[in-house]
Amino acid sequence: MVTLVPALFAALGLATSPPGVAAQPAAPLDVVIAGGMVLDGTGAPARRLDVGIRGDRVVALAEALPRAGVRRVIEARGRVVAPGFLDLHAHLEPLLEMPLAESALRQGVTFALGGPDGGSPLPLAPYLDSVRTAKVGINVGYLVGHNDVRRAVLGMAARAPSASELARMRTLVAQGMADGAFGLSTGLLYLPGTYSTVDEVVALAQVAADSGGIYTSHLRKEGIGLLDGVAEALEIGRRARIPVVLTHHKVVGRQMWGQSVRTLALVDSARRAGTDVMIDQYPYTATHTGISVLVPSWAMAGGDAEFRARLAVPALRDSIVRGIVDNILNDRGGGDLSRVQFSRVPWDRSLEGKTLRDWAARRGLPPTPATGAALVLEAMTSGGGNAIYHVLDEGDVRRIMQSPVTMIASDGRLSRPGELHPHPRAYGTFPRVLGQYVRTERLLDLPTAVHKMTGMPAARLGLTDRGVLRVGAMADVVVFDPATVADRSTFAEPHQYPVGIDVVLVNGVVAVDGGRATGARAGRVLLRPRR
Repeated sequence: MVTLVPALFAALGLATSPPGVAAQPAAPLDVVIAGGMVLDGTGAPARRLDVGIRGDRVVALAEALPRAGVRRVIEARGRVVAPGFLDLHAHLEPLLEMPLAESALRQGVTFALGGPDGGSPLPLAPYLDSVRTAKVGINVGYLVGHNDVRRAVLGMAARAPSASELARMRTLVAQGMADGAFGLSTGLLYLPGTYSTVDEVVALAQVAADSGGIYTSHLRKEGIGLLDGVAEALEIGRRARIPVVLTHHKVVGRQMWGQSVRTLALVDSARRAGTDVMIDQYPYTATHTGISVLVPSWAMAGGDAEFRARLAVPALRDSIVRGIVDNILNDRGGGDLSRVQFSRVPWDRSLEGKTLRDWAARRGLPPTPATGAALVLEAMTSGGGNAIYHVLDEGDVRRIMQSPVTMIASDGRLSRPGELHPHPRAYGTFPRVLGQYVRTERLLDLPTAVHKMTGMPAARLGLTDRGVLRVGAMADVVVFDPATVADRSTFAEPHQYPVGIDVVLVNGVVAVDGGRATGARAGRVLLRPRR
């Protein structure tokens, strides 16, 4: 193993401190992680300690633990030992098809929160039962998705609910919370959530707040209109008296680059005024979502049949095209067809990984916004798809990451090699922060970065025995090499696992060993703690 020189430890914020009181085991241990630099997830400096595990709990932390009778000793000299990473924004939709969750697990993720952006299983309880039966590789929890709640009551109607309809929606949220959801998520950019008013969302968020839940918000606007989108989320949090997470916070489009200065100021002001608001973020300059994000939302009201009917009316079709052109120029399109890269195209897999510009060239068409609009409409009427949008600025990414209230989260969809063309965040989010932004750029020190991945998200969810390494905590642990940890997934070649993540334990079971998944499926369904 690599032994780091003291200067590198110091540069990474790993200067040792006295170990303090050490708990000694009363009986033989199952696992000892020996000689590593322990970062406990609180943001405190590292300590050189052995970690003792019995069953699914950490039971000892000491300078030297006895090894007699220990079933497994993991040598961690030259390595960092930290709590397993908690991913507050994960797309777990393929979980039952990919129960090992290897794309998350091999990043060091031991807990992932599903149901973001307004989309979740509904009803929740039967789905959680199916996850338990499947036996999964990581711990998982869920939010209640506003879009699915709204769709269940109103379908795709572009109107406010009646009093009785709102009552039914509140009942669905209450049931999800009773089933153990951690809170309510919205995707106000997406259908049908985009048709909702602030009053509707407040009424539903209040139900989640009554059960001790949180509110996570995919903002209604993230490009032009971003400041209004942030203000709306803060208003919902204030009125519903609920903790808020501005999820995958970003600034879309060249015209808005730099505006994170103002959004972070809004967050700071709201916190001073008493709104409990935090942020999560992925460390990339590209977003990922459906191709429909380029289509005006009014055009899709009522569902696919009504969308196609509008396209058949020349005046309406012209308006839809103008709206797509505007989004290509000023929003997710980034003003350049090469910034829209297909990730999932079920009706033409050959387009996956290619851009709108590539598609235009294949057709012999000029790479203009008008051409892009015509191709977007063709994609929509062929079955839709998803795309990666290269429309963020590195300066905003760095500024948001440095905020003391920002946590790291992937927004990644569970993936496995050879399937589709995912955003690299699905494989590389957490190692990228540790390698690029800690070791290479020194934007964050290592204790702070680990805190943003562990103790901060655990506290946001009320999980007192996860996200920390202390006696009595659950034995979700990651062992990584701070000198080599790095992402390998790229936008051109996304299906690559990271390096430098040596060992991952989930509930005391070794799930990654020597950088490879063991096949163990020791994950559990976690429910919102009762407060």
